[in-house]
Parts: sequence; C-alpha cells; structure tokens
Amino acid sequence: MVSNNAKEVFIQGITQDGKPFRPSDWAERLAGVMSQFRPGGASPGSHLSYSPWCVPTTNDDGQKCVIVHVDLREAEVMAWDFVLNFARDNQLQVVKGALAQ
Repeated sequence: MVSNNAKEVFIQGITQDGKPFRPSDWAERLAGVMSQFRPGGASPGSHLSYSPWCVPTTNDDGQKCVIVHVDLREAEVMAWDFVLNFARDNQLQVVKGALAQ
C-alpha cells in the first residue's frame, strides 16, 4: 500500500469508489487519537495538540486528509499499523506524501 521510500503518506477523506468519507470530522478524530505518539513520547498536556507525525489537513480540492509521517512507524509500529488499517478498513485512498523520494 505504501512505498518504503515515502517520508509521508496522505490518507484522503475519499473512498476508493469516490465518495466523501463521513463523519466530516474524521481527520481531526483520527489525529486526536494519535496525539500521544510524538517525539519524546507522551507528556502531560500532549493530548491537547496533534502529534507532528499525524496531522489533519485539507488538500487543494478542500478534501480532508491526514498526513502521517514515517517517523511514526519507526517509533511505534502498532500505531502506524492502526492508522493504515483505519484507512484500509474504511476504503480510503492513501497516496505518497509531498516529501516522498
């Protein structure tokens, strides 16, 4: 699903059959769940901000996305698997990020 050379992947809020994924705040929810996975590990109050390894955003078309950095996989492979399994289970489109080599 994801190249080993990619530095980031985008999970797009559109399904494989082209339909928008619901609920509309799915990206913020997913990134919120992943907030504890960050450089240096979780700390008091870290749940109040997104991890730099899993950030919600929008693409050029205004579609919700989550950017997942490969450092998440290196720090916690189960968290990486959780995010990619979420995308697979919900049939979301996953593409290499802008920093892919």
